[in-house]
Amino acid sequence: MARRFNVAVAATAALALGIAGCSSPSSNNDSSNGGSSDAGKITQQANALDPSAKGPAKEIEGARKGGVLNIQAQTTPNTFDPTDIYYVDSNEIGKLLFRTPTQFDIRDGKPTLVPDLTDLGTPSADKLTWTFKMQQGIKYEDGTDVKVEDLAYAIKRSFAHDIYVNGPTYQLSYFKDGDKYKGPYKDGDTYSGVETQGTDTLIIHLKTPFQDLPFYMTFPMFTPIPKAKDTKQDYKNKPLATGPYKFKSYAAGTSLVLEKNTNWDANTDPARHQYLDGYDFKWGVDAVKSQTAILNSNGQDANAINYDVLDATLIPQLASKKSQLVQGESPCTIVWQLDSRKIPLEVRKAIAKAYPNDQIWKAAGYNDYVAEPASTVMPPSVPGYEKYTPVADLTGTGPGDPAAAKAMLEAAGKANFEVSWYYDNQKPQTQQISQIRADALTKAGFKVKPIGVATADLRTKKGDYDAPVNMGQSPAGWCSDWPAGGSWFPVLFRSQSIDEGQSWGMLSDPALDKEINDVANLPADQSTPKWAALDKKVMEQYIAIPTYYDKLAVVQGTNVGTTLGDPTMGMPLFGSMYLKS
Repeated sequence: MARRFNVAVAATAALALGIAGCSSPSSNNDSSNGGSSDAGKITQQANALDPSAKGPAKEIEGARKGGVLNIQAQTTPNTFDPTDIYYVDSNEIGKLLFRTPTQFDIRDGKPTLVPDLTDLGTPSADKLTWTFKMQQGIKYEDGTDVKVEDLAYAIKRSFAHDIYVNGPTYQLSYFKDGDKYKGPYKDGDTYSGVETQGTDTLIIHLKTPFQDLPFYMTFPMFTPIPKAKDTKQDYKNKPLATGPYKFKSYAAGTSLVLEKNTNWDANTDPARHQYLDGYDFKWGVDAVKSQTAILNSNGQDANAINYDVLDATLIPQLASKKSQLVQGESPCTIVWQLDSRKIPLEVRKAIAKAYPNDQIWKAAGYNDYVAEPASTVMPPSVPGYEKYTPVADLTGTGPGDPAAAKAMLEAAGKANFEVSWYYDNQKPQTQQISQIRADALTKAGFKVKPIGVATADLRTKKGDYDAPVNMGQSPAGWCSDWPAGGSWFPVLFRSQSIDEGQSWGMLSDPALDKEINDVANLPADQSTPKWAALDKKVMEQYIAIPTYYDKLAVVQGTNVGTTLGDPTMGMPLFGSMYLKS
């Protein structure tokens, strides 16, 4: 995620996916679990593939066609340009609009990689060239044919990272000449990392093996874009759809209405459905008011779902409204960042000793439905996760010990060390959390300097690694881009992560870079067990204070059919939703 934003923690955290990047709470990850918070227990995903999957997608039992689903949230997606999408809300919506070379089919609550526009790809013997064969006969919403050249152009477009600053960046690291090519607007269409052959063959050249490439190609940045119809910064306002739905009307920051794409062919798509006549998205709503209205389900509220995190004050109502709770998992770990460039290790340890986890947990309204205390980099859903003995004071729990922290600070010769961070000064909750943090660190002998900024400016301020703060930068968490450690450590902890704007702790260590690269280049069965050792090694550097693993818990109206959770996003699976009547 060039900062993947997890909508479930919208009030407090901007995540780097692409929310992108979950697993299931029960056997089918749906809303029929009885409302127990135990149903949100995090289970591990797997790197499952089904290269032979074909359309149409398996029908969902009980699903009917027709009607418009109302979808509400407090947080506003930042863009619908597929090249720039990385936050989980716009990513989930993007699955309704954009077909990609590969995609995830959610089966019994678990993601399985299946073909979409292409097959799952064939690597060369040296793993540096991948060949993808494209389906023929796929059309855009306007009835024109999708061409393999459009896929290649979309990939080239993703290198214009100066324009599409939020988009994924793996291609910059792994694709041939990815660190040199600046996209078609600056460097033209000639790029050595991508080529086409005939009408159905896409070839990607790598500078280093990238075993997870077929998983990466599920991202919207790989959806085809015809060069002649690329309106650059304006493309986000009316992107060409290849999925089952298309834009009908769009008011940026406020609303989006989708209608059926009549040129989508279900027989070519092994994962998507088109049960609804359309979707009506509304953003900027008051989360608690919206959730309360949906639980009451009067009028059109019965046909609605709110994907903000379940507010703790509404939990008592769930005893009599169990069927309206949708639970599932998210592939995310939320943290409080510590900038290792500016804060010495012994000072970072003192911060962790003083950190008031329990007080912040209470003030933020976290509960077992939506969160589980974290003590690792990777969440339990990611293959390779191990619940090792937590690094001291990095358990995600506890009231903090300011007195002990003060002694540590003095012993390090760093009494009165200044710590600073940005916080949203327009929301009472974020103001309260910042004050709790400030009080604890002040008692521990730190000089504290919280800097209040407006909501609209917070994401930009936190994303500026040259800003005059040394804590709390973004990403304030991370979600798996696909179920593997390879979508965590290479992105967050290599030296280049700082330049790419998606670093935890701003580590710059060539030896660690090599260790991460060596593991990432191994086959999946060999790399998976090695990520846990790296997990603990990174945690021992106190680059972030782990807060919690995110979980899906949202409410829906009484007329909304059984809702599946998307374990790759920690979001409701919009594409499989329907209305009962």
